[in-house]
Amino acid sequence: MPQTPDNSYRRKEILRGILAVSIIIVGITHFIKPEQYARIVPPPFPPFTSVYLSGFFEILGGIGLMLPFVRVAAAWGLVSLFIAVFPANIYMTLHNIKIDGIPHNQLVYWARLPFQAVLIAWAYWYTRPPETQAGTPELQ
Repeated sequence: MPQTPDNSYRRKEILRGILAVSIIIVGITHFIKPEQYARIVPPPFPPFTSVYLSGFFEILGGIGLMLPFVRVAAAWGLVSLFIAVFPANIYMTLHNIKIDGIPHNQLVYWARLPFQAVLIAWAYWYTRPPETQAGTPELQ
């Protein structure tokens, strides 16, 4: 007899949807306002190419999190992406670079840096196949 999902499983699935939609929206903004993100790309990297690539992979990762057959691979991709873009966050903080949507305050910039670890952990939470996680209902 199939099990019903417990509350922790439902909560995890809701948070997966929130992460997926949020990262898709952020990815789209990379194409709408690329100059905002290009400012924080560290000098050794090509600014607009980096912005468009990261935006593309954010959108792809968000969509992938919603598709059961690629969900685990998408989660690993997002973990990698969040690690890859961290130097831009550091560069923005060290050089006090203003971008829209974030208060131009050095304290806020420093406070944002640990949030990247939260994003990495959040994406990592989905790197195990759902059927191996506690609270998952049996697959039919």
